[in-house]
Amino acid sequence: MAKQYDVVVLGAGPGGYVAAIRAAQLGLKTAIVEKQWWGGVCLAVGCIPSKALLHNAYLAHLLTHRAAEFGFHVEGLRADYAVAFQRSRMVAEGRMKGVNFLMRKNQIDQYEGWGVFDGPHALNVELNAGGSERLEAANVIIATGASARLLPGTKVGRRVITYLEQILSEHVPRDIIIIGAGAIGVEFAYVLNAYGANVTLLEYEPRIVPLEDEEVSKELDRQYRKLGITVITSARVRTVEENEEEAVVIYEQDGKEHRLTAEYALQAVGWAPREDTYGLASTGVQLTPKGWIQVDGRMATTVPGVYAIGDATGLVQLAHVASAQGILAAEAIAGRPTRALDYLMMPRCTYCHPQIASFGYTEKQAREAGFEVKVARFPWVANGKANGLGETAGFLKLVTEAKYGEILGAHLIGPDVTELLPELTLAQQYEMTAAEIGHNVHAHPTLSEALMDLAHLAEGMSINL
Repeated sequence: MAKQYDVVVLGAGPGGYVAAIRAAQLGLKTAIVEKQWWGGVCLAVGCIPSKALLHNAYLAHLLTHRAAEFGFHVEGLRADYAVAFQRSRMVAEGRMKGVNFLMRKNQIDQYEGWGVFDGPHALNVELNAGGSERLEAANVIIATGASARLLPGTKVGRRVITYLEQILSEHVPRDIIIIGAGAIGVEFAYVLNAYGANVTLLEYEPRIVPLEDEEVSKELDRQYRKLGITVITSARVRTVEENEEEAVVIYEQDGKEHRLTAEYALQAVGWAPREDTYGLASTGVQLTPKGWIQVDGRMATTVPGVYAIGDATGLVQLAHVASAQGILAAEAIAGRPTRALDYLMMPRCTYCHPQIASFGYTEKQAREAGFEVKVARFPWVANGKANGLGETAGFLKLVTEAKYGEILGAHLIGPDVTELLPELTLAQQYEMTAAEIGHNVHAHPTLSEALMDLAHLAEGMSINL
């Protein structure tokens, strides 16, 4: 006999588990189904363990290359990546257990197993522990994520890998070719370089982190070359193959063919819709031309009572966006007033070193959209706290509309800039101007006061520059 619910969520990633909590908080009888990773790729093999590895990598780089600058004389230093790896797994596993606790706390029924749709409002769950359950619900939320995309004609093997194989490996390769210089590519490049790997970054576009502002790309390129990372742009990869001893990558640049070999080749070229192994076709939901689940501003699909969130929608594939979508879907189901997300203004973070944080229009996009643009840039070398930390590379850039001062976007590269975005996104959301940010007194010395300096600069009245 089927168990009845108001809401069943398929997938317990950062969108799914948040949606389940909000649905339960709103008084809806809720269940959630997850086969393997409570917290999803993000908590298990993505956002969280990668940040642990990145912090270890920063310490390794600091002690290996900059110790004398801070008055440390290190002899016989050995950076043990296996220990860093084990710490990353401990951090991830702790967070996953935290998700299970939150489910129990909010009285959400958890089903550990593989859920397959049998029509739009029913799921058959093959339980990990054996047996099965049938769940029926007035509303379902699809939070099934996406898969790592591979270049056409290539496959994962012993030496051709994706983020998943690398993040679950204790091994630092002698050398590695990373195909794709977006967030995942540049983060792994920093980690592996810090632990002694010879890293080559291959990017199809003319610049690394190609979705960021052009000046940010240029600065990261400069910093990575200083680290000894080989950066190759405008590179069209033709083949990725392997033999017993190495990976072989053939790419074309400026009409010439080139061959690279390394112990491993890591593909970091984006995400693809998941293969339909969970009965999506039986729900009747409409897909976009690229295969993502089509949703409206309330995260509703084309089938009444069926919602989709997170990477499965192909909108902005970031954990915090999935969480926001999960809350939005649950509130829509509960009949609460909702407001569609503005995806252009979603914060974006890349945890390389120096860090990158951005939202909104780049300078080029704003001009192409027809805005009369004002641009302010404030370098970290002019910030007292950054100097104290010894982290002065990079800058903050604010793009505003010239006549009324409307904030159109911001692009930051430098120390801990991922922590600075909320003030700017909040200001943009509530239609504040740079002048109003500048009038907000910021503590000194802090990194955040650079936002005040940036705002003064945007108003043509710079104090510290």
